[in-house]
Amino acid sequence: MAGSINKVILVGNLGADPKVSNTSSGSKIVNLNIATSDSWKDKLSGERKEKTEWHRVVIFNPQLADIADRYLKKGSKVYLEGQLQTRKWTDNDGQEKYSTEVVLQNFNGSLVLLDKAEGGAAGGDVFGSASSGWDNSPAATPADLDDDIPF
Repeated sequence: MAGSINKVILVGNLGADPKVSNTSSGSKIVNLNIATSDSWKDKLSGERKEKTEWHRVVIFNPQLADIADRYLKKGSKVYLEGQLQTRKWTDNDGQEKYSTEVVLQNFNGSLVLLDKAEGGAAGGDVFGSASSGWDNSPAATPADLDDDIPF
């Protein structure tokens, strides 16, 4: 059994269009800002309250980066799975800074588009899930299993 787990699951909306860049080798990298919100009714005042958290997401997986680049835009609803990573960098004034991001790497990330497609079909089914290493096709339906069983 693993000694620890680093897994993040988010369902939220993009706060801006994806920012796409390319490495010197031509690999696509996509940066997203995802908003997740929680709402509740205040017990004392009875008024509705809401809190929004912002999450930085970086997609290194080429297939997921391509899907994000092609289909996501500001306001798009997504489900994603990745890992938390903190990186250290130096700003223009020489100050060391830290950024914590949700990273979708080549072999352990998942991205599902949850919006309706322009044709009106349900999201998720239109573009499906794009994750490396896993078969996201639906399980067999009873109609697929309708054959003679030899016992």
